[in-house]
Amino acid sequence: MAQAARDNQISRRSWLLAGLAVPLFPARGADSMAVTFDGDNLHVSAPSLHFLTGKPLARMKDGASAVYLAQLTLSGDRFVTAIRRTPMQRFVVSYDIWGEDKFSVTLQGPAPRSVTSLAASATEAWCLENLAISASGMAGDRPFWLRLELATASQKDLSSVLGEPGISLRNFILLLGRKAGADDLPWTREAGPLRLADLARSRGRGRIG
Repeated sequence: MAQAARDNQISRRSWLLAGLAVPLFPARGADSMAVTFDGDNLHVSAPSLHFLTGKPLARMKDGASAVYLAQLTLSGDRFVTAIRRTPMQRFVVSYDIWGEDKFSVTLQGPAPRSVTSLAASATEAWCLENLAISASGMAGDRPFWLRLELATASQKDLSSVLGEPGISLRNFILLLGRKAGADDLPWTREAGPLRLADLARSRGRGRIG
């Protein structure tokens, strides 16, 4: 009996220790972001990231356009400091009322581009495919972290983040940290630690930041 009680205590202790070893907030697969490297730039994809939803989608179906601001940040120390950031990209998305749930999207800026008649998931993927950040000068074995930040922007928001020189970084950070409704939140995805030597190679397809 004494031996059985002792074995039971050891078993319970083992389960408790195993429970302590499990992170309290594990990274969820739904929040993952894939990173690829084309030899010059880093590219991201996040098939589970759906931002054509909620209030922005409702506004588009009412005939208005939705504006999204996006930025990539590269860090070598878990985002304590940034190695580099891309210029903020501005995507204008509209709903094709005659196209059976199809969308048109335009990337505005020095090198504008656009596409039409895309399904929602293809529109979201197109926006991310047109983001890229330079990895120039980085050693292949150096660990790094990459963050994607994406936010909707109203006309009032745009008046504060769009200035004469371009988009204000400070006001964009405030926009990302704003208090918003559940259907109108900023989105963040992170990946790391990563190494260039370990990344899948992709064909160059995005802007350099």
